[in-house]
Amino acid sequence: MTEPPTESLLFDVPPPPTPVERLLHLADQYTQHNDALDLLLVATDPPAPDAHASSAQRLATDTQSAIKAIHGERLYESAELTETVMRLRQLAFLADASVDLNVATARELTALAPEAAVGCAATLAGETRRRRWATAPAPDGRLNAMHRTALAEIACGHVVASSSLGREFTRSREPKVLMSTLRVLETKGLAGRTARSAPAAYVGGPPLDRVRLTSAGITALASVIDAPPAGPRTAPGATPRPLPSAAQAAATRNR
Repeated sequence: MTEPPTESLLFDVPPPPTPVERLLHLADQYTQHNDALDLLLVATDPPAPDAHASSAQRLATDTQSAIKAIHGERLYESAELTETVMRLRQLAFLADASVDLNVATARELTALAPEAAVGCAATLAGETRRRRWATAPAPDGRLNAMHRTALAEIACGHVVASSSLGREFTRSREPKVLMSTLRVLETKGLAGRTARSAPAAYVGGPPLDRVRLTSAGITALASVIDAPPAGPRTAPGATPRPLPSAAQAAATRNR
C-alpha cells in the first residue's frame, strides 16, 4: 500500500473549541437570536407565530451540548461549577420553553441569556485555571485592561455601532466601549460588525450594526476572562445575573 506523501500530512487542523470558548460562542448565538426577534417585532408585517421556533430549538440543543462539554472535562465538583451547570440548564429550559410562545414573550425569556452565558464562561475559566493551571491557556498579550473589558461587553451583546453625518460611533452600556477601542480590536481581527442586524436606537430609526467577536476574539477573551478586574468594578459577565427559576418560566409559558 502506497504511503501518502509527507507533505500532504503537513496542514494545520484547528483544535476543537474549549468549553469556555463554546460558552462565548453560545452567548453570541443568543445575541443574534435576540436581535432577530427584535427586528421581527418592529417589522411592517406581523411575524408568524413560529418564526423564532427553529432558532430557539437550536439554542436549546446547543446549550445542552455545552453542558455535555463541561461534564467531559471531568472537573472536580464545586459549588461554583454546580451553579454554572444549573444556570446553563435554566438557559436550555427557557430557550425550549420559548418555542411555543409568541415572539414578544419568547424574546423576554432569552433576554438575559448572552450575559448569563458569558458569566458561566468566566466562572468555568476560573475553575479550570485553578485546577489545571499548568495547562491553562496563556493570556493574550495583545490585550490591555480596556481591550479585555471591551471584548467582554461585546460578548454580552452590549455593543452596537452606527454612523451619522459621516461620523462613526458606538452605543454600549457602562463601561463604555469607544469607537477608537473597537477599531483597535477590528485591526487585531478580534471583533467585527454585522450590518443592520441589531434593533434601532429609536422608534422608526434604522437598524444598527451589531458588534460581535470573531473566532480569534473568542479565543482571546477565553484566555483572559477569568483575570482579576482592573479596578473596583466587577469585570463584565464575571457575576451573571440570576435567571428566572423553572417555576417562573413555566408560569410564563402557561399564560
